[in-house]
Amino acid sequence: MIEGGRFAGTSVSAMANSIPRSELAPGYEISRLIKGGWQLAGDHGPVSLDEAPNDMAAFVEAGVTTFDCADIYTGVEAAIGRFRCLYPGLAKRVRIHTKFVPDLMALGEIDFGHVARSIDRSLQRLGMERLDLVQFHWWDYAKPGYVETALQLERLRNEGKIAHIGVTNFDTERLAQILAAGVSVIAHQLQYSLLDARPENGMVEFCRKRGIGLLCYGTVAGGFLSDRWLGKTEPAQLPPNRSLTKYKLIIDEFGGWDLFQELLQALRAVADRHDCDIATVASRATPLRVMRT
Repeated sequence: MIEGGRFAGTSVSAMANSIPRSELAPGYEISRLIKGGWQLAGDHGPVSLDEAPNDMAAFVEAGVTTFDCADIYTGVEAAIGRFRCLYPGLAKRVRIHTKFVPDLMALGEIDFGHVARSIDRSLQRLGMERLDLVQFHWWDYAKPGYVETALQLERLRNEGKIAHIGVTNFDTERLAQILAAGVSVIAHQLQYSLLDARPENGMVEFCRKRGIGLLCYGTVAGGFLSDRWLGKTEPAQLPPNRSLTKYKLIIDEFGGWDLFQELLQALRAVADRHDCDIATVASRATPLRVMRT
């Protein structure tokens, strides 16, 4: 964790050397630990966007050089843009993964101009000439146009406004359709953790065979997979926090609070052997599951 701009208990230089890296595509390397941006969009507790650039700088200095955001995360692309202005040296080391998420009510009516304007807006907010990775999301498969929209992103990639294309929260059938249409997808961002193994129902193997990297979110379940919740009774009411609300439902689907506590106890035993915390074990476990599946 970060305290006062430094990782508690660990020097920044030591942490920077220990963050593993991965090549998503030839010449495109990222830190395997990605700094998310959803919590900066509100509904997760107090947010100081003035302090956000300093926090981002601390992560980069510690070796976490890949940031995740989205065009629909209110203020987050602009906050990363401010970081890039204030810390131009550190910004050169950073990969930024944003998302193109068309409005639910606009699905089926999206043309190239709509997509191009959205990408231009992200470029302007982030202060970039080319987006590193755009992750495409489609709310409702019953609404036509997701393949055509993905092809419009591919056109913008060929024009030089996007370096790489990814998807987020797609199912296997629709991802296969996008690939068959000729869209160059290098990554799939999806929920995958010790509590949620749905990607093992075909998606992991599908992506492995096609060289598509998995960018997994929810690996610590919004903080539930941590020492903070070990031995705690099931809360009757959660704080007004979007992540806790979302992941409490995942715990319920996993098997309930008692089974969740058994998992935390098992993770604590592993953490004791490695002199670390539960969240670290939970984060490390997900890529290991990918390798074994």
